[in-house]
Amino acid sequence: MIVTLIVVCEVGFWVLLAAGLATRYLLKMPRTGLALLLCEPLLEVLLLVVTAIDLKNGADPNWRHGIAALYIGYTVGHGHRTVKWLDGHAAHRLGGAPPPVGPPRYGMARARHEGAVWLGTVTAAAVASGLLLLAARYVGDDGNTDGLRSWILVAWRAAGIHGLIALSYAIWPKKAPERAPEKAPEQTPGKTPEKAPEKASAVPARHPQDVPDLPVGRAREDEEQVR
Repeated sequence: MIVTLIVVCEVGFWVLLAAGLATRYLLKMPRTGLALLLCEPLLEVLLLVVTAIDLKNGADPNWRHGIAALYIGYTVGHGHRTVKWLDGHAAHRLGGAPPPVGPPRYGMARARHEGAVWLGTVTAAAVASGLLLLAARYVGDDGNTDGLRSWILVAWRAAGIHGLIALSYAIWPKKAPERAPEKAPEQTPGKTPEKAPEKASAVPARHPQDVPDLPVGRAREDEEQVR
């Protein structure tokens, strides 16, 4: 039953997401679309309640309850990022908004982005661990809680692996590809390169005899005034 409910919650997540985005941008009803998007956390609450009831009724804690806790933790840690990413693309495709800015790809900016994503995984592990500890306490000492506690190690092992991957971007930053230098024009061996054609003067060319001797005329007028 728990596995079936997890599948139902996952399918319901995407159905509510598609319905909320379509209502928000296609039907031009932003408030109704936002209300549908806000209904998504109710799926995780339903899963949590059903898991607790299953344990209360005497079900032995097993991998199904552990997966349920991890699923809820993942939704809390990374669900908002998924919704934001899809909302940006829906606004661009359906609402005429500019295309969303993608995450940085190179350098320390990429390392900071990977670190922020890793913090979401840490949040997911913390939420899953808290739910598993509450479930173990809810079952009490009479039940077998070792299976629940083992999933805490699984959650933090996944967070540790993700942390090493994110750290690698800071230690070895990814460099942007270098631009290829512009190629010089090819020259045929033994042939002098052609010169660029000279720009034509805007003043028409004249013969020397056609140009008035203005400086000489002015000098003669100055001499006559002095006399």
